[in-house]
Amino acid sequence: MNVNISQKNTVRARALFTAALALGGALGAATQVNAQNITSPNTTFAHELPEGTTAFLVGHADGTQGYVCLPSGTGASWTVNQARPEATLFTRIFGVDFEIITHFLSPDTNPNGDAPKPLPFANATWQSSLDSSKVWAKAVDTLPAGSTADCPNAGSIACLLLQSIGTEVGPAGGKSLTQVNFIERLNTNGGSAPLTGCSVASDVGKQILVPYTADYYFFHPGK
Repeated sequence: MNVNISQKNTVRARALFTAALALGGALGAATQVNAQNITSPNTTFAHELPEGTTAFLVGHADGTQGYVCLPSGTGASWTVNQARPEATLFTRIFGVDFEIITHFLSPDTNPNGDAPKPLPFANATWQSSLDSSKVWAKAVDTLPAGSTADCPNAGSIACLLLQSIGTEVGPAGGKSLTQVNFIERLNTNGGSAPLTGCSVASDVGKQILVPYTADYYFFHPGK
């Protein structure tokens, strides 16, 4: 009986030690992310950014783009499902990928002066995995995939320049994403609508999630 108790205590101690290491890694990741030394990419969008705007954070995204099959003429075609963009953004620290941001759709609860009027039911959202601060943004320019060196993969979803339309501090006062004024989605790979599966009336209503990857650069105004 005493041996069993001892073994259980050992397992519990190891579990607590592992959890402590994980927490330490997460806190270390937060420190490293805040200290990222980013070189602002010289992209096709660069001339559209206000003078002094600089990149301060970059994350590699792994996500999905949703499509729904809708009527089109006498047949049907895939249409972007505006409610289904989802992605997780990572940064690599000491050879390990750490989650830093999640990307999804949600209502803009703190719009700024650049927000559309009236507001859509929801907007593209990026939320920090470290302090839960948020930024909402709208697309203001696009690049077809395969058209430039920073958007090289033909047949993928477009690269985007997005402008902040609202930010929100995290519940504990976190502000890491409240300084964002622009976001660039570059190096997209995948995510485009399928070429098959949605062509006739009987296909209407089908939905699909298409995987994609991309790099998201986050910018803030010059200091």
